[in-house]
Amino acid sequence: MPDARERIGAWWDADAHVYDDAPGHALTDPLEAACWRRVLERTLPPAPATVLDAGTGTGSIALLIAELGHRVTGVDLSERMLARARMKAESRGLDIAFVHGPAESPPAGPFGAIVERHVIWTLQDPVAALDAWRSSCVPGGRLVLLEGSWGGEGPFVTAADAIVRAVDRMQRRTDHHHAAYPTDLSLPLQGVRSPVPYLDAVAAAGWLRPRVFRLRDVEWAIARRRSWPLGWLTHRPRYAIVADAPLTPTQRQS
Repeated sequence: MPDARERIGAWWDADAHVYDDAPGHALTDPLEAACWRRVLERTLPPAPATVLDAGTGTGSIALLIAELGHRVTGVDLSERMLARARMKAESRGLDIAFVHGPAESPPAGPFGAIVERHVIWTLQDPVAALDAWRSSCVPGGRLVLLEGSWGGEGPFVTAADAIVRAVDRMQRRTDHHHAAYPTDLSLPLQGVRSPVPYLDAVAAAGWLRPRVFRLRDVEWAIARRRSWPLGWLTHRPRYAIVADAPLTPTQRQS
């Protein structure tokens, strides 16, 4: 019987052909891409830096990072997702190294920055992954988590989700993934309703000075791609969590 990592990889392999169809995934919409590009400019070190995109998927964020002048490596557990990422990079003439493997076991660095988007909730041990990313980062390097409260926030989330399901049924619209995500994997950050669990994991892994930026422009760009009221009803708060790798004793003294 396949272990959890094999099951997760197989799920994303099967999802690769539909993943880019959903708002917020492929970033082919010019406004959405522009909003994400501004987020990356704000959170990454000055270019050119060596950047690891952990759980790169079909490479949407890796492409934007490379276009900003950084040297990018993308790692992902799904070879089919990586195949799409490679095709995108080639079509844009971008030199990005794509590596097949689990996000929580990064390729050899060191990297000046580690970026992940919508990945850490899929990991069974997010603190261990964050610790591995810190170990592969240069002293004083940067962590950028691009995440959200995927379980929703506020008292009306359950009602809004029920309305969305009813509208989808009436319009015979299916979920943008190929199937429901496995529910028996015990994922600590699945369905979070606040940035706090992410911040706790970042601190537990030894990253320093965490700070949070709400990504309201990204939320707006994604919501406008769905007809009213679905864009409003499916809204989820999104944010960037940025932290720093510890300095060496010599760097601290200088």
